[in-house]
Amino acid sequence: MKKNLIWLFLLLCAIPGISCDKDDETRVLKLVWEENFDQTNGFDTKSWSKIPRGTSDWNNYMSDFDSLYQVSDGNLILRGINNYTLPNDTAPYLTGGLYTKDKVTFTYGKVEIRAKLQGAKGAWPAFWMLPQDGKWPFGGEIDIMERLNHDEIAYQTIHTNYTYVLGIKEPKNGSTGKIDPNGYNTYAVEITPDSLIFSINDIHTFSYPNLNNDKEGQYPFGKPFYLLLDMQLGGTWVGEVDPKQLPVEMKIDWVRYYR
Repeated sequence: MKKNLIWLFLLLCAIPGISCDKDDETRVLKLVWEENFDQTNGFDTKSWSKIPRGTSDWNNYMSDFDSLYQVSDGNLILRGINNYTLPNDTAPYLTGGLYTKDKVTFTYGKVEIRAKLQGAKGAWPAFWMLPQDGKWPFGGEIDIMERLNHDEIAYQTIHTNYTYVLGIKEPKNGSTGKIDPNGYNTYAVEITPDSLIFSINDIHTFSYPNLNNDKEGQYPFGKPFYLLLDMQLGGTWVGEVDPKQLPVEMKIDWVRYYR
């Protein structure tokens, strides 16, 4: 009988929407930091910086061009545009992104982001987290939301040495959840010593457990991470951009961190 109950518990834990965190009934989360983007003169530079350009798909069009960034009506607006404006910049597109690197970090607790995502062919908006200190992928990566093109789903994923370098696929390192493609949605991850718990609009999508095994980098999430919000365009995963569908933008209503 006891064995049957254990199996039933494990089966229930595998169902999206059901949380089996052992402290679920007693854990109380307290709001300790929030960003409501209610400033009247742009984003708060004490918390946020513009993401510099790099050589990866996700940042190779990043720019500090002011038209990519706007704070209006309680929203941060990040845009992806055709580059018709900066003749000295050879990039065909320009994208805006902010991060909290070296300013605000998050350890154990819950991060929530409410946002509205505009669709376009080649649009790849993302909310994600990287370690303040640590080389990728050994330090880990937490993808709270990635959306492709006009999809009606969002991807939530983790990357580590365990999943990326060693290539171990169990437990699963990602899932998807339905979104309202034309409205605001809330994306969240809760980081605990035992697991990462993901949700979209308060519906549990998947959890990634700490196995406490001897494999290097299986669960490198007990340290400070910073947050990235970026409106990306193009790349191997999302595909080619249709310049006729630009500009594209996303509106972030708020970011909240609970501990």
